[in-house]
This record gives sequence, C-alpha cells and structure tokens, in this order.
Amino acid sequence: MPYETTNTAKLGSLQKFAASIAANIPDLPHLEQSCLQFVSMVGNLQEVSKQQAALVADKQEASKKFKTLLIECQRLASVLRAAVKQHYGIRSEKLAEYNLQPFRGRKPSEKRRSKKQPEPSPVQPQPESPEAP
Repeated sequence: MPYETTNTAKLGSLQKFAASIAANIPDLPHLEQSCLQFVSMVGNLQEVSKQQAALVADKQEASKKFKTLLIECQRLASVLRAAVKQHYGIRSEKLAEYNLQPFRGRKPSEKRRSKKQPEPSPVQPQPESPEAP
C-alpha cells in the first residue's frame, strides 16, 4: 500500500480499511471491541472533516466580506480626511488630533540653502619662455 501524504488521502485510506474491518468483524472475535472502536473513530473523523470543510468555506466568505468592508472603509476615510481638512483648514494644528499632517510650508531645497560658489577659473597654460644660452 503506498504511503499517503495528504489528509484527504489518509482519510480515504482509513475509510476503506474501516469498511473492510466492519464487514469482517465476525472473523475477528478477539479484536471485536477494537474494531468497533476503530469504525466509530473513523466515523467521527469523517464528521470533523465535514466540519472543517464548512469552516474553510465560512472563512473564505468572511475573508471576502472583510476585504470588501476594508475597501469601503478606506474610501470613506479618504473622504472624511478631506472633509476634516476642509473644515479646519490645511494649516490647522487641530489636524494632528486626526493623525493628519498640517501643512507647514515647504522646506527649502538643497539648491536654495547652499550659496553658489564661484566656479574656479580655468588654469591658463603659461607660455614657455625660450631658454637663454
């Protein structure tokens, strides 16, 4: 029998074995109690597997609802942020209470901050003087 790796394959293999055990309990009188316990456990395992599948479906549905609501909330929050800025003004420090950054003017750029330094004049080659004898 090949080794099963997925839970679904393992469950299927156990179900087949449980069906064989249940059909042959009279042939195994000394194992009857264990066989009945095994068949019962496989039945419980099937029920838990069905519950798990239903919960996975519910989780997927909840994830879809969450994503939809999250997008709607983000859109409404954008509108409300703009409305709050319009109400108080973009420079109001009250915006900080809403976790919004008040406009405080632009910072000077690097070019404006540094003074222009004059460019060094290009070095002129000096004419060679004729050597005196």
